[in-house]
Amino acid sequence: MNCAVTFEVEARDPRCGARAGRLHTPHGLVETPVFMPVGTQGTVKAMTQEELRALGAGIILANAYHLYLRPGTDVLAEAGGLHRFMGWERAILTDSGGFQLFSLAELSKVTPDGVTFQSHIDGSRHTLTPERAVDLQITIGADIMMCLDECTGYPVEEHVAAESMRMTAEWAARCKQRWLEREAANQALFGIIQGSTFEHLRRESVDRTLALDFPGNAIGGVSVGEGKEEMVRAVEWTAPRLPEQKPRYLMGVGPPEDILEAVERGVDMFDCVMPTRNARNGCLFTSQGRINIKNQKYQRDFGPLDPACLCPVCRTYSRAYLRHLYLAREILSLRLNTLHNLFFMLHLSAAMREAIRAGRFIEFKASFLQDYRA
Repeated sequence: MNCAVTFEVEARDPRCGARAGRLHTPHGLVETPVFMPVGTQGTVKAMTQEELRALGAGIILANAYHLYLRPGTDVLAEAGGLHRFMGWERAILTDSGGFQLFSLAELSKVTPDGVTFQSHIDGSRHTLTPERAVDLQITIGADIMMCLDECTGYPVEEHVAAESMRMTAEWAARCKQRWLEREAANQALFGIIQGSTFEHLRRESVDRTLALDFPGNAIGGVSVGEGKEEMVRAVEWTAPRLPEQKPRYLMGVGPPEDILEAVERGVDMFDCVMPTRNARNGCLFTSQGRINIKNQKYQRDFGPLDPACLCPVCRTYSRAYLRHLYLAREILSLRLNTLHNLFFMLHLSAAMREAIRAGRFIEFKASFLQDYRA
């Protein structure tokens, strides 16, 4: 089956694995490396779709687990899919819900057939199989869908990680078969590499997943409690072994310094709730590192949040005002903080693409981190 979602690498940095690419979807072009804002329930918290477009977001992430429970895929089907339902005409990637079921482990039971879980909303019981996960995402209308996988925590015993990884591979085969049966050529299905922090398991997972020949591949099972060194090693073991001509997606990774490390090793796509969640808690990204806007020292700081940033927040409002809004619990605080953090992440993505095309990614990374860690 020919898939409508295609990918091409347009530039490579000759001194590392960093690459700039173009991901073509039925809902527009996405340039990579790309950070995807997370809109779990069909909304990026505190942002309108018009604001996301103005920031330059070409793709967002939504979650099949949450959308299945609320508003329900029957509602989305009647609305004509999530794009029409939420008024977003650009690309959407959906997570199958595997990570959410991992984070809600006390409400779920995993078997070789799938996952039986209790809704965190009303306690109702549901079953999610690999086939059902694909069906739900087809109804949602995502441009890119993810296979159902099992994500292990950290630390985890090797035999547990091995069993989980092999079950994930079996689920991937079932997802692929369902995707082919449904002939969903306008929607790409990505496989997911698991294996925790064990190199031989990661390699086995790569081999099993690549044998299924998905349109793209994701690195899962990171940012689950392991340290940064373990995360980077997992990427090093995995990314270079993934096909050059297909997109590589590192799931759930959002700190700027982690994204830079992964891009250097050949990763193209990223998502994380951290930039928006941190924003709602007063933690803001700047070119000089993160700041906590509620700190006393900003009470009379009438300068911009980040003098080097060109976002509407930094061009209009002072640190003192942003601190006041946060402490006063004004809704505007959530919106302005989120807008700034998303601008920062999307601008970082654009700057990485420019550096890769110029063959200067290593210099860009060093310069960025020198200021960011200062």
